[in-house]
Amino acid sequence: MAKPMTKAQLVAAIAEETGSDKKSAGGSLDALLAIITREVSAGGAVTLPGVGKIYCRERPERMVRNPATGEQIKKDADKVVKMTIAKALKDSVNG
Repeated sequence: MAKPMTKAQLVAAIAEETGSDKKSAGGSLDALLAIITREVSAGGAVTLPGVGKIYCRERPERMVRNPATGEQIKKDADKVVKMTIAKALKDSVNG
């Protein structure tokens, strides 16, 4: 498995693709992440065309097991961030 791309590598790749400097590419990436975080935190969803949809889903209260002791514990309802991958990306990965 290949190593994941770091933020610095991503910023450099964005700068190269857009023909801009790394500072403005980094600012654009930070702004994009802030917008996604704000929208998903508020219960909305963000669709990145060709990549997928990022959204927040509520999980109901449930029983979970402590792996160390085997004890059953009631876990409160919570929210979890999910991402549905776009078909175009899946198809490009699978050839």
